[in-house]
Amino acid sequence: MPTFTVERLSFQHLASLPNAWQSADYLALLTKLDYENPEAIAPAELKEMTQLALTDLEPAEAAEVVLGYLFPDDLTKGQLDQLAHQLQTEKLWEENPNFALHQGFFNATQLLYEAYNGKFPHPQAVEFKVKLTAASPADLAVLDQEPAATLLRLLAPGLSDRTLLHRLFSDQLAGGDFPEATSILWQLTPSEQTDTSVVYDIISSDYWLEDFKFADSYEATLPTG
Repeated sequence: MPTFTVERLSFQHLASLPNAWQSADYLALLTKLDYENPEAIAPAELKEMTQLALTDLEPAEAAEVVLGYLFPDDLTKGQLDQLAHQLQTEKLWEENPNFALHQGFFNATQLLYEAYNGKFPHPQAVEFKVKLTAASPADLAVLDQEPAATLLRLLAPGLSDRTLLHRLFSDQLAGGDFPEATSILWQLTPSEQTDTSVVYDIISSDYWLEDFKFADSYEATLPTG
């Protein structure tokens, strides 16, 4: 059973995810909103113009446009209509049962929250750096196979047993199949890698990992099997 030293190096809150919305996304949204000649807008003004165009609609209509753009193949017209209304009052990136859509729900809410000056729920994510040190290169290589699931199993000992992650996913953290892991950890960026250590920059919802801000340094042993 590989044992790692886990060190939290930093921790901060994010109101939006890095690179969630690019110029191409704003142009596509403006086109969906029937904005005339969006290509003429200066890149620095695309976000503001997109938000202004969205606020020409009722909030639920705007939400439906954004969700339809983000999930063109995942949602039916009926689902889009229902979710567009829910998005105004519910934190769908936490509460919706389809984990694979959570990051998209967060990004949609963030754009609409800013456009409508807070008429949508306030989105908050967390970003932190964590250093993992293994006893051998072979142990570190375990992270190459299922990085998200493995990382959550290494982060979990730094969280209180009362946290949602422990309460909802105790079997998965103990070594069971963990398909939700890639939808819980939204962004994983490795850096500063040596033969036996690696630093990960991790972005997730505060819903899951807010309490990791209290973690210091500890030992974590991965389950086998």
